[in-house]
Amino acid sequence: MAVKLRLARRGRKQAPFYHIIAADARSPRDGKFIEKIGTYNPLTVPATIELDLDRAYDWVMKGAIPTDTVNAILKFKGILYKKHLQLGVAKGAISQEAADAKLAEWMNAKNSKVEARKAKITADKEAFRVLVSGAPKAPVMAAAADEDREAFVVSDEAKGEEE
Repeated sequence: MAVKLRLARRGRKQAPFYHIIAADARSPRDGKFIEKIGTYNPLTVPATIELDLDRAYDWVMKGAIPTDTVNAILKFKGILYKKHLQLGVAKGAISQEAADAKLAEWMNAKNSKVEARKAKITADKEAFRVLVSGAPKAPVMAAAADEDREAFVVSDEAKGEEE
């Protein structure tokens, strides 16, 4: 029996919400499945992904084949990187401690990127709210530097040369 990790659609019309499931490859998209391992909501910004990392890793190591979207989700969450490191440990290329350290370092870097992106989105939303709130804006006065003023002032000598 070939097992696939894939999305099962839930939610109403025009508002998709997905369960990430392990299912037999022959079963229909929204039909019978073996286990639900997470959820995916593409409508939020950024998309909300809740995933049981241990169960997803277990299924991937057992040979379950992820679909394209689930593969991207597993990559984003670090499951495929963890599999890559564990295969290196099994071959003796690196030690388990080194693999755990690399995974922890990668996770910290990934989490900081995600938090920075969330903070930027929040700041952009707040700036937009201020922009459309109807509050009077302070006039922006740009003072030109003295050198810039001199560049635009035509001297008397230059006027004489032009005529």
